Amino acid sequence: MNRILHFLILIVLLPLTGLAQEGIFRLTLAQTIEMASQQSPDALIARHKFRQSYWEYRTFKAQYMPRLTFTGTLPAYSNSLTKYTNQLGQTQYIKENNLQMVGGMALSKTIGLTGGEIYVSSRLERLDDFTDSTTTSYLSHPVTIGINQKIFGFNEHKWARKIDPIKYEEAKRTFLEDMENVALNASNYFFNLLISESKQRIAKMNVANYDTLYRIAKGRYNMGTISENELLQLELNLLRSKTELQSARIDVENNLFRLKSFLRIKGSDSISLVPPGEVPTFKVESKKAIELARSNRASSLGFERRLMEAQRDVYQARTDNRFSATLNAEYGLSRKAFDIDEAYKSPDQSTTASLGVVIPILDWGLARGRIKMAESKQELIQTSVEQERIDFDQEVFLQVVQFNMMSDQMDIAAKSDTIASKSFVVAKARYMIGKISVTDLNIAQKEKDDARNSYFSQLQTYWRNYFTLRKLTLFDFEKDKLLQFEPDDVL
Repeated sequence: MNRILHFLILIVLLPLTGLAQEGIFRLTLAQTIEMASQQSPDALIARHKFRQSYWEYRTFKAQYMPRLTFTGTLPAYSNSLTKYTNQLGQTQYIKENNLQMVGGMALSKTIGLTGGEIYVSSRLERLDDFTDSTTTSYLSHPVTIGINQKIFGFNEHKWARKIDPIKYEEAKRTFLEDMENVALNASNYFFNLLISESKQRIAKMNVANYDTLYRIAKGRYNMGTISENELLQLELNLLRSKTELQSARIDVENNLFRLKSFLRIKGSDSISLVPPGEVPTFKVESKKAIELARSNRASSLGFERRLMEAQRDVYQARTDNRFSATLNAEYGLSRKAFDIDEAYKSPDQSTTASLGVVIPILDWGLARGRIKMAESKQELIQTSVEQERIDFDQEVFLQVVQFNMMSDQMDIAAKSDTIASKSFVVAKARYMIGKISVTDLNIAQKEKDDARNSYFSQLQTYWRNYFTLRKLTLFDFEKDKLLQFEPDDVL
């Protein structure tokens, strides 16, 4: 109730002039945040970052889908001498003059569990020999099935299937945090301008008040009812208030430019801000906030991802420097013929297989050194994550404490502003009838100005804490729901 009354007093005491003029935007805090979330540079950067992460994840998933490819040589012509070894082992150079064309289709798929690849292919070759007379022959491979598989080696696909989904989920949460940060920055720009406008209005009011008091004081000085020192003090107050008004105008222009730049508002149109009215009043349990932050915030997934990446690097260092083997096997059908129809009749079987091995014998401690470096890095990351988790919980706890205190502080600031404004009105009236000195009037004026600025400052701090708490937990405590978004809306 006190806040509603205080807001009405603000409307009466601080009229927003020129709102009906053309070229002036009336902006509330909610409208400012909405504009910032749609067109501010920070919001656009956040969207592009998420889109990049989204397509990285789509690329990762596409690796494990079947791939159909066409390969061909259309054509390859050769008219030259080439080295040839006959059945007796004799090597000689012969004249080669031919045209070769090759075409084939292959369907392949990566096996994430083992890191290998299986494929099915079909290929046809045609050779036109022009050496003596034109002779055409065909070589067909109707069906070929093969596999390429590492044995005992590092399987990068196995770890990618664990880590990449976490990275994508982390990117989604990071986007939400970035958008809450946009709201936080928008509120700061909004209140910076609002506070500077308030100071400008106060400065205008002070100039008008001291101009009136100085005129009255000159008459009273001519009548001999006040001293020259008191007259000079009022004149000094008038000059000081004019200087403060000039400074306030510069601050308004600077903060107006910053807000328009952040919202990407072009042109010379001005902005008139509507002060927020009633603020949400609710308390947040620190235990609940910490649990929400642990389960929702991007940093929580980041901790898990970093530990898993360190574990992967250790495993890779150990597997890359020990016995490993690679199996390549292929089974298919093939046939050679001088007619394309005959090339596919009664094909012969074709089988190939190979097993390559790598056995480290002497590396002068290279493998051991790489393993130790990876293990040392893993221990460092574990220690860092443990400390960051402690700091993480502490940050959320302190933010909850600060937010819960703001409700009482807002009530105090609102009451103080109302009382100080009334007190100055009384002090001004008493000074004009000679009941108090100019020093008392100056004190009342300063208390009024400080109380007004303190109220808006507390209002800014409240909304800063509000959006910071939302950013830390990705939870809307006012509506009691998680902050979420649809990726399609961002793409």
